[in-house]
Amino acid sequence: MSDITGSHLIGDTTSSASSTVFEAINPSTGEKLSPAFHEGSAAEADQAMKLASEAFDAMRTRSAEDRAALVDAIADQIMALGDALLERCHAETGLPMARLTAERGRTVGQAKMFAQVIREGSYVDARIDPALPDRKPMPRPDIRRMLMPIGPVVVFGASNFPLAISVAGTDTVCALGAGCPVVVKAHPGHPGTCELLGRAIAAAIKQCGFPAGAFSLLQGASTTIGQALVKHPLAKAVAFTGSLRGGRALFDAACSRPNPIPVYAELGSANPVFLLPGALAARGDEIAAGFVSSVALGVGQFCTNPGVVLGLTGEAMKKFTEKVAALAADVPPATMLHAGIRDAYDNGTRAIEKTHGVKLLGRSKDGPDPAKTHASTIVFHTDASTWESQKHLHNEVFGPSSIIIEGDTVEQLTRIAENLEGHLTATLHGTPEDLKEYAPLVRILERKVGRIIFNGFPTGVEVCHAMHHGGPYPASLDPHWTSIGMASINRFVRPVCYQGFPDNTLPAELQNANPRGIMRLIDGKLTRDAMK
Repeated sequence: MSDITGSHLIGDTTSSASSTVFEAINPSTGEKLSPAFHEGSAAEADQAMKLASEAFDAMRTRSAEDRAALVDAIADQIMALGDALLERCHAETGLPMARLTAERGRTVGQAKMFAQVIREGSYVDARIDPALPDRKPMPRPDIRRMLMPIGPVVVFGASNFPLAISVAGTDTVCALGAGCPVVVKAHPGHPGTCELLGRAIAAAIKQCGFPAGAFSLLQGASTTIGQALVKHPLAKAVAFTGSLRGGRALFDAACSRPNPIPVYAELGSANPVFLLPGALAARGDEIAAGFVSSVALGVGQFCTNPGVVLGLTGEAMKKFTEKVAALAADVPPATMLHAGIRDAYDNGTRAIEKTHGVKLLGRSKDGPDPAKTHASTIVFHTDASTWESQKHLHNEVFGPSSIIIEGDTVEQLTRIAENLEGHLTATLHGTPEDLKEYAPLVRILERKVGRIIFNGFPTGVEVCHAMHHGGPYPASLDPHWTSIGMASINRFVRPVCYQGFPDNTLPAELQNANPRGIMRLIDGKLTRDAMK
């Protein structure tokens, strides 16, 4: 299964019809990696979507145990790939083997967690309002509701998490677990990794006896195949993690369809960090070390990278910036995922450095090697007035850079917070007393972001039930949904309401006896009890 062919995986068949090909490139060396990958066509997209649609009823009517077993099997098949997966991913992305080993663990772990969620079953949000035939002036009919799979889902693999948010990542495993067939558009930056993962999923589907059309994988370096999938009339939802420009293009395409479909897109964020006076005075050096570490982590290639830091002018802030400058200089340049990301980073940081009123605070003292797709860690410094007046400084620069902003007054920082666009996260470093004093700032941030961190840093998104990874636009297209954590399954289900149905014709989750033992809302009260 570790052999890479460069072909598309369409159900249980392969396809390589196009003569247009592209190759993966090792960002650390510039070497082209074999084999060549065939560009997907509209005809192949149509074939994959039709197979997915044909598989939908068979998938959604399989038991929860069957669907959980499938997700478990995917995790096991990924592990069965062994070091071949990590070695190919390392060659295609330049990410260190230790990082990839940890990411594989996260990928497998989150799949196993989704299997538990599916088996437990309460995610379907079953609600029952029993009939009230004697109610006056009008009787109430028996009404029952639950969440059911939405249909074929198109998933776009992300560049910065080639295992955990790509072919076999959160989007795919929770969609399959919910009962939705999936067609993945592989990321062209790591196509070999994508094919290996796709073959692991296909093997699990065969092992568990699901229809082959439950999963397909299409390759492509252009936007053609992605647009064809989003616009296909059989697609019911789209999941995407990437740039604002890319996500908006998919959203616009989905909205232009005769029957628009949701695009669940996580797009990026500058993730502001607020340094409150008590914490900065008490542990400024510690915060500086954590901040630089967070900026440089993974060469800054996280959507939760802390790109903006805000604090009040004073001696504690002066010491903080001096410490940051020294620490940033000691961070060695490192390889980014591909030349396109590195070039965009260089262009973005050059534009910031040329801005009047902005100064370079700290930069990696060792120069970057362009041949190794290197990027340097860079931290800038400016005042609040400059940042407010120069709107381009508000844009995310994807990579290991950040801007420290000094304000003269609390009112100035509060005004900046009030004028923030949507972000994935905001961070507050403070004491308990700071948190009380700056409570109005917390209330503002609750309206601006999806996750607020106290005395930590935003990098490192925990996969758990309570996690929310999303935020108001432009952080994501809809702040209601998360792309990480167990609640992400809610993107691929929709409510179906049954009125007046005989008990034995209802889904098991809505039957009186509650044979699955799930948590249900009955007459407004949560319970696992059967109905009398």
